[in-house]
Parts: sequence; structure tokens; C-alpha cells
Amino acid sequence: MKLLRILVLVALPLSCFAGSGCSFLEEVVNKTIDPQVSMDEYQNFLKPFSSGPESEQAIAELKQCFLSQSNETLRNAAAMMPMLYESRSCAAF
Repeated sequence: MKLLRILVLVALPLSCFAGSGCSFLEEVVNKTIDPQVSMDEYQNFLKPFSSGPESEQAIAELKQCFLSQSNETLRNAAAMMPMLYESRSCAAF
């Protein structure tokens, strides 16, 4: 019985955890979707992960793609992310 109690106490925080499991990934996604984040701010945020002009251009194109969307589409994309994190496909990770 004590073993069961310990297992439940260990598993409880894991089952209550919501999100991707990677706060940096969530921050990148949020900055990508957020229209208030400027192109320069976004590129500076991801600059440490850029390997050169080609990746910097790809980062700019990705952000521009989201900046070109309507506010409704951006809200829907933001609402979709927690659903993806909590889906069966992501549950194993």
C-alpha cells in the first residue's frame, strides 16, 4: 500500500503538468504567433540559433508568415498549441 501511495505521489505532478515540457519551445511559439513582437525582436531572440544568412532569412520568412495573418487566425493558432501539447501524440514525450 505504501508503494502505491509513493507511485501516486510521484506520478501526480507529471500528470498535472501542462505544456510542451520545454518552456523555451513555448516561448518561441508564443513569440512567433504574437503580432506585438517585431521582426527585429524575433530575429534577435533566435539569433543564437542561427547558422548564417540562410537561416536568418528563414526565421524572417516564418515570422512574416504569421504577421500576415489576421488576429482571429493568430488567436486560433495560440489556442491550438495547448491542445497539441496535451494530445495523445505528444503524451509520450
